[in-house]
Amino acid sequence: MEARAVARYIRISPRKVRQVVDLIRGKDVTEALAILRFTPKRASLPVAKVVKSAAANAEHNYEMDRDNLYIAAAYVDQGPTLKRYLPRAMGRADLMRRRTSHITVVVKEKGK
Repeated sequence: MEARAVARYIRISPRKVRQVVDLIRGKDVTEALAILRFTPKRASLPVAKVVKSAAANAEHNYEMDRDNLYIAAAYVDQGPTLKRYLPRAMGRADLMRRRTSHITVVVKEKGK
């Protein structure tokens, strides 16, 4: 049995979010939340929110025990890119890409 949670259109580059997600993959939910609480990255807040949501989904929808949950899968996909123009010298313009992320966390219950 598995429960999942997805946060879509998060306004952080997927490359930056993947650094944080790689820290918690395979860990217990409580341990992962402790790691995220003390990780000094901007992406740790939305990732922690998704982990809490996945744990709540497991508890509420599938009646799993929160103490036995671990992060079975966690991955980040690229969302749509917002394109903005930045003025440059001599009347030129550069394209600035504001990247977005889709964060997915899957939790499972440990075998008894």
